[in-house]
Amino acid sequence: MPPKKKARVSKTSAKSGKIDDIERTFAARRKQKAAAPVEKTGEGSQSAGSAIFTCWLMKSEPESRFENGIDVKFGIEDLKALPDQTGCWDGVRNYQARNFMRQMKEGQQAFFYHSNCKEPGIAGIMSIVKEAYVDHTQFDKKDVHYDASSKPDNPKWSMVDVQFQRMMKRFLPLSELKKYHLQHGASGGPLKDMALFTRARLSVQPLTAEEFDFILSLEDKEPL
Repeated sequence: MPPKKKARVSKTSAKSGKIDDIERTFAARRKQKAAAPVEKTGEGSQSAGSAIFTCWLMKSEPESRFENGIDVKFGIEDLKALPDQTGCWDGVRNYQARNFMRQMKEGQQAFFYHSNCKEPGIAGIMSIVKEAYVDHTQFDKKDVHYDASSKPDNPKWSMVDVQFQRMMKRFLPLSELKKYHLQHGASGGPLKDMALFTRARLSVQPLTAEEFDFILSLEDKEPL
């Protein structure tokens, strides 16, 4: 499994109030193209990614789990409790997940996904409020995500700042999303190629606008 992460309060204050009307943002995004060409460059270039994405799914653990005596728990309620409801998404130690974070732009939305817990699934929505910058935890020997092979003059790992937007109207469990994925695999629906099932191990995953909007629509439907 890829290393898990724990968001921390950013040392650089993230801008707040960038997304005043999240539903308006969703509507505007529907008019955008879901993908565009992108170059593959450098170490760990995403082998499956020839597109630029505008929506995301980011996994974190809402239940206590200790690594080297440190609890890596970080659920959506923990994000809500931070100053300005904003924190840095650190500790990502997978090249493809890192590369996806480096694609992220300020104002884009991401689902906060609870993973490695009794009932995994999508708990809420957050926005990107600071684009990728150096993840300081890679240089901290006391941090569970310390990487001795990464050097300050050539850092390997990046992080972004995220801000809580809202809870989902209802929790969307993995079990329900999987049912739609299976249905759409046969019928050609929006979730047929969803990365949650085709690249399940990634802690940071891309979503097309169609996938994001379909998942968002499930809030107002009865569980499958």
